[in-house]
Amino acid sequence: MKRLPITVVLAILGFAGLVWADSTLSLTGAGATFPYPIYSKWFDEYHKKDANIQINYQSIGSGGGIKQITEGTVDFGASDGPMTDAQLKAYQDKHGFPILHFPTVLGADVPTYNIPGVSAELNFTPQALAGIFLGKVTKWNDPLITGPNKGVNLPANDILVVHRSEGSGTTYIWTDYLSKVSEEWKTRVGKGTAVNWPVGLGGQGNEGVAGLVKQTPNSIGYVELIYAIQNKMLYGRVQNSSGAFIKADLASVTAAAASAAENMPADFRVSITNAPGKTAYPISSFTWLLIPSKIPDASKRDAIKGFVSWMLGQGQNYTEALSYARLPKEVVAKEKKALTEVQ
Repeated sequence: MKRLPITVVLAILGFAGLVWADSTLSLTGAGATFPYPIYSKWFDEYHKKDANIQINYQSIGSGGGIKQITEGTVDFGASDGPMTDAQLKAYQDKHGFPILHFPTVLGADVPTYNIPGVSAELNFTPQALAGIFLGKVTKWNDPLITGPNKGVNLPANDILVVHRSEGSGTTYIWTDYLSKVSEEWKTRVGKGTAVNWPVGLGGQGNEGVAGLVKQTPNSIGYVELIYAIQNKMLYGRVQNSSGAFIKADLASVTAAAASAAENMPADFRVSITNAPGKTAYPISSFTWLLIPSKIPDASKRDAIKGFVSWMLGQGQNYTEALSYARLPKEVVAKEKKALTEVQ
């Protein structure tokens, strides 16, 4: 058998490499840090399933995700706070068609703290949390904190508040909750991916807030549940609308979504903070992918729809290992129908 010259073999291999490279489709997304651990897992698993699709995601915060998808610099965005009516209008005015929200998982914001000498899981009332973040509850031994924590020796040290420094869906969830439980917070600060904080230091991303709390004695901040677990941080129970102090976990987050699941609005923009139910964790939320309703590039359109379809099915099997709750079946069914609107 006649052997081909080495130069010819290399040329063939090089051409094959180019063909393979050309067949790899790259999708880019940006936004929420809240779901980044599960998104990272999903994108990796989906690439194993289909090696021709590579999904690159920038965990820059929900505000950045909304900005980049509106400007058209990414293929999809991600946010823990649904886009406002004004943001939806700005997108449609710019592009000529609407953008759609697709819930992906359920998660929770938790109050995490670093108090030297205190290893107990603290109970927080809505009044205590609002007071702390308003700058009105300034000492760890304030009666609003010691009252629900009998037997815990809390010091007379000043409380240092840590919050997000950038536009953040985690902040949206936190401030949405505080706006529901505190009239003063609602009128003085309000809800949003970014607000004018009355007190505190800012950290970049869930990672930054977790890092600041870990290294700063007498601090308190809010992070997505998985970040507290991964960083082995203490986080407290929060009193819900039924008066029970509830720890964030899969069951309590799922319970918070129960009331919304059957009455989900067509655009999926819904808040489940301070939800009814004796076992519902009160600072829970859906998180969303933001996907254009028209994607001119057919290959990208099919790839994005293929991923979302997989995410709604097999992808949900990866959620609980990372402390996210699965989407309710009723929501999944509605999303599959909504996915047909992406053209």
